[in-house]
Amino acid sequence: MSFSPLNSNVGKTNPLLLITLFITASLAGFFTYQSLQNDFETLDGQTYSWNGLKGQWVIVNYFAPWCAPCLREMPELASFHQSLPSGTQLFAINYDPKTKAELTAMSKKYGIAVPVIVSSSDTKLPMAKPPYLPATFIVGPDGNIKDTIMGEVTADGLRQRLNQLKSAERD
Repeated sequence: MSFSPLNSNVGKTNPLLLITLFITASLAGFFTYQSLQNDFETLDGQTYSWNGLKGQWVIVNYFAPWCAPCLREMPELASFHQSLPSGTQLFAINYDPKTKAELTAMSKKYGIAVPVIVSSSDTKLPMAKPPYLPATFIVGPDGNIKDTIMGEVTADGLRQRLNQLKSAERD
């Protein structure tokens, strides 16, 4: 008497199932990796990604300690930062790359009271380095640059321009 299993699948694997599992695992790994990536870090150790900032208005101000107009506008930026409009973030970034320690000392020396981005080779910003200073960029909730202001800004002027851009977005 002989034994012969009818249509036994023991020990056989479905190639389509293996390919589907591989693709699913690869995509999950890729998206997990992307979600953990940061685009920039501030002096206080906070990390940010532009994806995480979507839906908010983001203002990035380029400055340098050798730029007198930049230093004159810092109190205005601090005033704006103290009463940020809802759904708005403000960051400053030094024009010249500096270490965290150098930036900390510079921030204390000049009384910079806004979050300062630590510029490194990993820093990702949606704008190119400006040709001159001061320069302020307003990034819309969609992640695109909505305005570039070359020259000094005031808290009131910045608030007014942001309101104009918000109104234009609603229209």
